[in-house]
Amino acid sequence: MLIKRSPNGVDIPFASEITPKHIFESRRSFIRQVAVGSIAGGALLEMATRQALAQNAARKLAGKPNPAYPMMDRQSAYKDATTYNNFYEFGTDKSDPAKYAGSLKTRPWSIAIEGEVKKPMTLDLDSLLKLAPLEERIYRLRCVEGWSMVIPWVGYSLSALIKKVEPTGNAKFIEFVTLADPKQMPGLRSPVLDWPYVEGLRIDEAHHPLALLTFGMYGEVLPNQNGAPVRIVLPWKYGFKSAKSIVKIRFVNEQPKTAWNIAAPQEYGFYANVNPEVDHPRWSQASERRIGEDSFFTRKRKTLMFNGYSEVASLYAGMDLKKLF
Repeated sequence: MLIKRSPNGVDIPFASEITPKHIFESRRSFIRQVAVGSIAGGALLEMATRQALAQNAARKLAGKPNPAYPMMDRQSAYKDATTYNNFYEFGTDKSDPAKYAGSLKTRPWSIAIEGEVKKPMTLDLDSLLKLAPLEERIYRLRCVEGWSMVIPWVGYSLSALIKKVEPTGNAKFIEFVTLADPKQMPGLRSPVLDWPYVEGLRIDEAHHPLALLTFGMYGEVLPNQNGAPVRIVLPWKYGFKSAKSIVKIRFVNEQPKTAWNIAAPQEYGFYANVNPEVDHPRWSQASERRIGEDSFFTRKRKTLMFNGYSEVASLYAGMDLKKLF
């Protein structure tokens, strides 16, 4: 991967607000396509989102705090975590998911688990919730665009689900597939990505205790805009690896072709480990800004290798993490 910096040696300011050209162009096309019905449709979607948020607020989902994962950083505000999101199925602006995700229906919901497993199955949401004790874990989440948050997630280690379906010896990778329903997800009308959104992990990465199958945050069920009703959270990787609104999990022998790696392989590698030494082609990854700490005088934070989760380093022993980024 080419490591590039700005010509004067200074990191590009506010890199998190820089939009890739292909996204910018597709966004223009999307705006033209929906302009006629945008006012009425937008109002209805925003109303639906407000109703969904009000319903979710009454749906508590507590997890037992896990002392194995302490976090000294101050938690991000709930408002920030639920209104500044990447979820392109609802639009490419950070505010779009909170505006439009009310159209997502999260009940009934099920996940099909298939491929190289001895026990393929389809589990509904209630069965998934009962599969293992729920924990609250406070994780940092770092976005490849240069911003981060600290969020208390509710879920359990993905390994509990893996154990239940019993992968075969041919299962080298896991592929996660997100819901792709144009009736519920207006962003699917944009050609910014090949839908459905697909992500993947190596099987040993998925087994790591940090990999969290997630159903809630801040003691409540996941808001729609944060990936309801079930998502993955991988705190040592950039946020785009944490697939949201999952409907299928496939155990496969070969590395999956993932959405962002297909769209822009020079910018989004399969592994996507947080690595301050490997810059994005158009900005540095050496520092980050914590959402909620956006004062003009607030200094950016130094980006930590693996986002500070050094316990995963053994997964990548002997790998060149500048080439396998």
